Amino acid sequence: MSIPTTAQAPAHAAPAPEPVPEDEIKGVHRKFVTGVTIVTAMDGDRPRGLAVNAFCSLSITPPLVMVCVQRTSSTYEPLFRATHMGISILAADQLPVASVFARKSDDKFAGLRWSRAAHGSPLIDHSAATLEAGIEERIQTATHTVFIGRVLEATSSARPPLIYSAGGFFDGGRLDQAAP
Repeated sequence: MSIPTTAQAPAHAAPAPEPVPEDEIKGVHRKFVTGVTIVTAMDGDRPRGLAVNAFCSLSITPPLVMVCVQRTSSTYEPLFRATHMGISILAADQLPVASVFARKSDDKFAGLRWSRAAHGSPLIDHSAATLEAGIEERIQTATHTVFIGRVLEATSSARPPLIYSAGGFFDGGRLDQAAP
């Protein structure tokens, strides 16, 4: 008897379902509110980074985080080679920073205040929170790589976060608490 692997489906498998329309997928994702993060790594002596909304905490003990990066990003190769990554959760007044890191540019750090974490990862100054993580796993998917890192240092401030939802940016300090 042969045991199916991920490469082979069982003989009784149902036919593949029709793909969900892209506009429906986008509609669902627009309902998810997320912080705005900048993921960074050093490329030799040059800092590299990109805006990423696919960031989350995996666990507190051990302290693990995850980010997903598209393989076509100019930051992808330096991040893939790196042993550490920086993550800056932008503050509500850092929308201009988010705009720079959301676009392609040769030097996104030009004129930007940043500092190096203990293991060299670039961190954006005045962010709501920052962390540096040692990259422990790289999981390949069709178009992205999931980077899992163990948090080695973390700082947070009282600054409200920049929030992204439904294609817009919002001040995370001005949210109304939901009624019970």
